[in-house]
Amino acid sequence: MTPSLPLEFLKRPIAHRALHDVADQRPENSRSAIRAAIDAGYGIEIDLQRTRDNRAMVFHDYDMTRLTGRAGPIQQITAAQAQAQPLLHSDGESIPSFEEVLNMVAGRVPLLIELKDQDGAMGPDIGALEADVVSALKGYVGLVALMSFNPHAVAELARLAPHLPRGLVTGSYDPKAELLPQSICDHLRNIPDFDRVGASFISHEASDLDRPRVAELKEQGVPILCWTVRSPEQEAEARRVADNVTFEGYLAEYPA
Repeated sequence: MTPSLPLEFLKRPIAHRALHDVADQRPENSRSAIRAAIDAGYGIEIDLQRTRDNRAMVFHDYDMTRLTGRAGPIQQITAAQAQAQPLLHSDGESIPSFEEVLNMVAGRVPLLIELKDQDGAMGPDIGALEADVVSALKGYVGLVALMSFNPHAVAELARLAPHLPRGLVTGSYDPKAELLPQSICDHLRNIPDFDRVGASFISHEASDLDRPRVAELKEQGVPILCWTVRSPEQEAEARRVADNVTFEGYLAEYPA
């Protein structure tokens, strides 16, 4: 039986990559951004990448340049090196490990966890990141939900941790934006793998919420999250379809 997404994920607005603001020295996916989100009572969305020694780090990009100033893939350094790597626009922070973030959050707010595609083309060459994430979550007391753009990753999470809610990150799959082959974009665009991988929710691109497949899933009672909303006006529009928003760049209000 597919586990349901806890209702708390539909009640609290979800801070995208935590409550980040570089003007206040809180870069995305950083400890300070996570603390700020906890203090505000928001749900938190984080991204996970793996290191050379197959450990899960809270980091969005494949290449480290934008966020650290150091060129090269995070997959080519060890977890210890990642934890020593300073983040730009921070007050001396470095890349946090997933285990450290779990200890920080400690169940105080819901945690929406995106595993970045490790195959490179949404294919089946995955497994190490998923295994480390599930291992880290053993014994964790708190609300978590796992998700990925890669259906193979979601299926692997279902195999490793059938008790944990998991979903697909979905969108318009514009090949120019995704840097994926047209055939893969065409396949994934209409969310054909939802039932096969045991998903219980989707997090869909906010500008593409009028897609018929999204309406079909909503009609079936599937929870619809969305990414990424950047203003109250966008939020109001997104909530016409979505049950909750993942936001950044402003402070979302709790719905009445």
